Amino acid sequence: MGRARVAARVIVHPGVEDLSVQQVLEALADPARRSVVRRLAHAGADLSCGSFDLPVSRSTSTHHFNVLRQAGLLRQYYVGTTKMNALRAEELEGRFPGLLSAVVAAADAEARRAI
Repeated sequence: MGRARVAARVIVHPGVEDLSVQQVLEALADPARRSVVRRLAHAGADLSCGSFDLPVSRSTSTHHFNVLRQAGLLRQYYVGTTKMNALRAEELEGRFPGLLSAVVAAADAEARRAI
């Protein structure tokens, strides 16, 4: 008796041509989602969902990551059973020049004021 084959998990992402500034801005309106984008922008590496310390439940965190992916801000992929997150910075810069850097700079300023 052999092991059952497990199909690769495929995560669907919108094409860069399908991104809308409306959906991106709506995704970034939530402070928890902005903190995810800000952390990824400064990380210099892809991060697992579990590496974020969001002040919400696990199911709500999953919702936030899904909103960011569906808006085109994140690319998600699996490494084993771990879901990794990559900021689609270059793609977003090509589609909406300056938008992501402006949002990250504003979130940085907001975080400094909170200290």
